[in-house]
Amino acid sequence: MTRLWKWGSAAPIGALGVAALLASPAAAQDLTLAGVMTHADLATYREVPFKVPAGVSAVTVEFDYQGKAERSVIDLGVRDPIRFRGWSGGNKARFTVADTWATPSYLPGPIPAGEWKLILGVPAIRPASKAPYTAKIWFERSPKDFRGFAAAPLKDGPGWYRGDLHLHTAHSDGSCAAQSGQRGPCPLFRTTEAAAARGLDFIAVTEHNTTSHHQALAELQPYYDRMVLIPGREITTFQGHANALGTTAPLDFQLGGPRAPKLGTILDELEAAGGIISVNHPGLPSGEACMGCGWTAETDWSRVAAIEAINGGSLKFGAEGPGTGIPFWEARLNAGFRLTGVGGSDNHDGPTPLPQTQSVGSPTTVVHAENLSQPAILAGLRAGRVFVDVEGTADRLLDVTATAGGQTAYMGGVLKLKPGETVRIVVATAGIAGGHVAFAGPAKGLMRADTPPFAEGETRTLLMTADGSKGWLRIDVRGPDGKLWLLGNPIYLEPAS
Repeated sequence: MTRLWKWGSAAPIGALGVAALLASPAAAQDLTLAGVMTHADLATYREVPFKVPAGVSAVTVEFDYQGKAERSVIDLGVRDPIRFRGWSGGNKARFTVADTWATPSYLPGPIPAGEWKLILGVPAIRPASKAPYTAKIWFERSPKDFRGFAAAPLKDGPGWYRGDLHLHTAHSDGSCAAQSGQRGPCPLFRTTEAAAARGLDFIAVTEHNTTSHHQALAELQPYYDRMVLIPGREITTFQGHANALGTTAPLDFQLGGPRAPKLGTILDELEAAGGIISVNHPGLPSGEACMGCGWTAETDWSRVAAIEAINGGSLKFGAEGPGTGIPFWEARLNAGFRLTGVGGSDNHDGPTPLPQTQSVGSPTTVVHAENLSQPAILAGLRAGRVFVDVEGTADRLLDVTATAGGQTAYMGGVLKLKPGETVRIVVATAGIAGGHVAFAGPAKGLMRADTPPFAEGETRTLLMTADGSKGWLRIDVRGPDGKLWLLGNPIYLEPAS
């Protein structure tokens, strides 16, 4: 995991770091198998061997052949050295078999080293036809190689993408009404359908301590070609709950026991797998009603990417009422840590009707990302150009850009300032007519601005005079009644060297 560093330590991930992360191509293919089928192969199977080295966690095969215009057909399957791993016939040109998940038609499980065999069947080929084929094969040698269940971005180009980072289904304690009306375990597709109906671009399904839902997400992702399904789990301990996002790799959760004596053990595993962690509902009490709901674990906050500042379960009291995580988050910001504030519905009933709290997408986390893919969404969360839409609307926008002395910083970015230096802060909005901006953080007293209501789609320039001290400034949007509509993320201020 790319760390978000405490102020004054090694450089945090910034625009160049995010660009480098997203520009890194998938691993170059490891093997290419090629051959030709002729009429002599009709109604036969050919097993084409290939070697899988030790230490591989996933095998991906991309298969293509010529002669389709002449009605030639080559079906596809695979065996490992021990067992048959699946058959997709002619319905898939690409598949992955991993230790933790597999493309539907194939079986997940350990990836044994040795001789594997690509199974090719020929149900149709004419007497004079030839069908040259090529199989490109990739090996994942580390959980960090996992880039999500979608083989490519679902949408190209930078933009604002809306999602929910905290959801539960029948794979843990989610329930909903069955056909009879009786409540029972709520199947995962009810949650994905609710998210799609809400118009979300991404969701993370975060079951308690388990990964059984990851195979279901792999099966559903091809259907949801406009919504990224991010594998997650809520690491649920007696010292706090946190979402591990973006990996299917095994993670310990028995914090305080021999398997995970310290939180650092879990973070080591998560970082090795390329995932990120977000601390959940830290402002809730922890006790008999919900042991571990509040956060008490000894934590190196430089290893944490995000804090769930707003949890859907607390919205019944208001975004800033009892149980809110905003003060907990701000205390860590004041201590000098850069942590992205996010929201999550914590939904346990996928089809909960609106406007109920904890309905899918209430609140919504809105991330500026380079494209709609798992790597880009995770990079956007790390970078911090993020806001929380408390009411989960479809179109509200808050973008903050600060410039001074040739420097530019978005939310999550850093400005190095001299005393007396003027900072221009451009606030771009949409969907907040009648609302007004509000300031938070140690630097809020430096603002030279009033806050009259915004018109629809208004962009406004505000001014700040720096005092040369270290701190942070956050810009939020509140409604006419003062209720929080949009929770921004900080721009961090440091003394110029």
